[in-house]
Amino acid sequence: MKKQFGITLLIIFLFSTQVSAATPQVLGEYGDWTAYVYKDGRGSVCYMVSKPKKDEGKYSKRGDIYAVVTHRPAEKSFDVVNFDAGYTFKNGAPFTVKIGHNTVTSFFTDGEKAWTLDGDTDKKMVNLMKGGERMIVDGVSSKGTKTKDTYSLKGFTGAYKAISAKCKK
Repeated sequence: MKKQFGITLLIIFLFSTQVSAATPQVLGEYGDWTAYVYKDGRGSVCYMVSKPKKDEGKYSKRGDIYAVVTHRPAEKSFDVVNFDAGYTFKNGAPFTVKIGHNTVTSFFTDGEKAWTLDGDTDKKMVNLMKGGERMIVDGVSSKGTKTKDTYSLKGFTGAYKAISAKCKK
């Protein structure tokens, strides 16, 4: 429960578009993913989040690590996939996600976050996550430290259905 409260606070901060953001409401816990909704100035924002089961790398300190999928129906934005590495990315360093036999490299990094390059890659990622068992995320910190985070995809589809129903995708 402590883990989820920390993630909730972090997500409020990350997705706030106004000074006073509403507190996210938990839609449900689905395996290793949790679905949330909150209202911003434009309407409902639905998102799902998970932390890795295993994080590897030769680092001494690292912040929160998580993967997020977001729907913002007021902006006609659905299936937006992003990752927070818990460190600042090295400029130009590769960022890859492996799900099963598929490797996705169409990402850009900015500060501690990695985003897909376009909506088609977001949709591809969501479809791969729905059909996968685990997701391996590789990145490189600004100090050159390579990291490997392993996420469980157990519950992904249930959480995705919850945010899609709530935000009417």
